[in-house]
Amino acid sequence: MRKLMTVLLPLFLVVVMSSLITSSSGAAKPDTTSDVVRESRYFTVYIDQLNLRANGGEIAVDPIEWYTGEEAEAVFAKLEPDAGIDGPPDGYYIVNESDQLERYPVAPNAEVRMQIYDHTGIVEDADISWDERISLEKLSGLLRNTEVLDVSQFPYHLTIDNGQVTSIVQQYVP
Repeated sequence: MRKLMTVLLPLFLVVVMSSLITSSSGAAKPDTTSDVVRESRYFTVYIDQLNLRANGGEIAVDPIEWYTGEEAEAVFAKLEPDAGIDGPPDGYYIVNESDQLERYPVAPNAEVRMQIYDHTGIVEDADISWDERISLEKLSGLLRNTEVLDVSQFPYHLTIDNGQVTSIVQQYVP
């Protein structure tokens, strides 16, 4: 995913910048209505803390490397040559070489999508519901309540636009 984003992001920026360049037969004047090119970052993390305020909040995360498919197999073979198995169980592999936390501001309207969490306090009700939208407040509460299911143990894919987290998507792991 990171390699794909590394290739696609520069291409996206070139296309956006190219679309902003126009030719005109008249005299050029400054364009005061064009949008500023937005910087976006995508990465995978474990969430350590989510502190909310009226204007959004702040998230403390532990960045990880998330690999799937053939890439997961290659990284697994390189880092776990003596594991005694042919590849990563369940088709994914996580590398977390540092436990150093990074902090980012969270937009007040950040989208949160979950795959599985404690809906009712009853273990049997913690069932998969793909890409279920919840509020930041609900996620904050889930991160503090670890009695039935500790959602901090799942990876999350973050999108950061212009320095703020705008999307938090839980990655289901079997």
